[in-house]
Amino acid sequence: MSVLTTSTVTSPLNLSEFHGVLSPKLVEKTIGQYLDHIAATYPEQLAVVVHHQHIRWNYRQYLAQIDALATGLLKLGIKTGDRVGIWSPNNIEWCLTQYATAKIGAIMVCLNPAYRPEELQYALSNVGCRAVICADKFKSSNYLEMLYELAPELTTCSASKLRTSALPELEFVIRMGADKSVGMLNFNDLLVDVSADDRAALERIGKELSPYDAINIQFTSGTTGSPKGATLSHHNILNNGYLVAEAMKFTCNDKLCIPVPLYHCFGMVLGNLVCLAKGAAAIFPGESFDPLTTLQVVELERCTALHGVPTMFIAELEHPDFAQFDLRSLRTGVMAGATCPEEVMRRVQNLMFMQQVLIGYGQTECSPLNHITEIDSSIEKRVLTVGRALPHTEVKIIDEFGDVLPIGQPGEVCSRGYCIMQCYWNDPVKTAATIDSAGWLHSGDIGQMDEQGYVQIVGRIKDMIIRGGENIYPREIEEKLYTHKDVQDAAVFGVESDKYGEEVCAWIKVRAGATITEADIRHFLTEKFAYFKVPRYIKFVDQYPMTVTGKIQKFKMRELMYQELYEDING
Repeated sequence: MSVLTTSTVTSPLNLSEFHGVLSPKLVEKTIGQYLDHIAATYPEQLAVVVHHQHIRWNYRQYLAQIDALATGLLKLGIKTGDRVGIWSPNNIEWCLTQYATAKIGAIMVCLNPAYRPEELQYALSNVGCRAVICADKFKSSNYLEMLYELAPELTTCSASKLRTSALPELEFVIRMGADKSVGMLNFNDLLVDVSADDRAALERIGKELSPYDAINIQFTSGTTGSPKGATLSHHNILNNGYLVAEAMKFTCNDKLCIPVPLYHCFGMVLGNLVCLAKGAAAIFPGESFDPLTTLQVVELERCTALHGVPTMFIAELEHPDFAQFDLRSLRTGVMAGATCPEEVMRRVQNLMFMQQVLIGYGQTECSPLNHITEIDSSIEKRVLTVGRALPHTEVKIIDEFGDVLPIGQPGEVCSRGYCIMQCYWNDPVKTAATIDSAGWLHSGDIGQMDEQGYVQIVGRIKDMIIRGGENIYPREIEEKLYTHKDVQDAAVFGVESDKYGEEVCAWIKVRAGATITEADIRHFLTEKFAYFKVPRYIKFVDQYPMTVTGKIQKFKMRELMYQELYEDING
């Protein structure tokens, strides 16, 4: 396949393969080096606003705090290559940790804020964290209690001499907040004065680091088995942020509202690193997503961009006070993390003034995006597809035998390029099962490509419903349900059936004040689909089981529905 530097090309054999452009050039710096460059270029430019903590810093102030924490970590004994866990909702401490660890070459390990003790122990042990930085509590989770439960030795050891049987490599627990906790250090005590010698040490370490060093471990949330630690380098995530900033046409004058969680690539790469790429401002409305607070902060800060998963945009659009907010400052943003219904996309463009909103597609193992829509492409391409491969990224659609499929035929989406993770930490078997010997990452997603390289995601291989030998893609049915005037949200999945193997099930959220029945839904869909695609089971719900990032957990819905049906059958 020939490659041009100024345009994208598809296979001359009419096959589903595509190579992104080779411009702009990739950044060959570490995150710390790039941060120093941006702070020197835009020292007085607004860098970060954390609304709920009343933080408002320019790049000069931000860098000073980052260097203070980096120095504090060095004085504690944290070295290049050490793993440092961060277990917290969105806050300034999280942001400082991201950049300070990158500056000294420590590997930041993102821990899901919803983890329970067993999950936390697995994650910390799996990658051998020497330190964990944590909030005191978040929602119903008391982090300090859970850590004392896992490591009772904390109650008797000094703050810098932890030795615990459950977590043998863990030496330091660093808590946020002003209160003191036995056996733990305080985050603010690590923000030390930086002397000339300290600055020289930071500079020396910075020169020794490579852009290709591992810098971040993200645990992927599979539906089965233990989470896997996707290991990402400076080169992976800094360039993904840079290329997404290019796609959004970001400048130092932009302000990005980030209600998505930092522990996930969406927040830390598409949020923080997108802003860093251009010297823009990262605006955090709260420690976790709240639709009203997000709308308030967008208006207050005159944000030009807003990120979110589709469920977040739906919650904002459906908020009873939505019409009261002036959102005309908005221009762009990324909607990603789950398939975006066409109807939701159009409402975001028209009602939230985000005419240049982009659809992003990828996965954690891709740092996280390998596809994005283009601001200047047709409305149909921006609404109905996930766009084309990002620059320096190859994509192909294959069948179950690994052969590239013809244009227009659905198959597994595979990608290759700078963005692909290094490995799953300490797990060569699972790494080899995901990245083949030619460097292609296999997504598990079903997509189809058109002649111009635009990809439409049809669904997950595991989510595909097979009813009586017929392949049914849930997204097709969900998209149609979104066009019904009384449907706010829809999730379609398969449930076991003795007769057909699987039956189609739909869980539906209804708009406030609407009165609708199962018969209405079936009649609506029967007019539009073959009989076997019309759901056998329809359930009206107020909420879905979801991850912290707002992804719907269909495997849990499947389990709940099976239990419900089984109880009905057995009385």
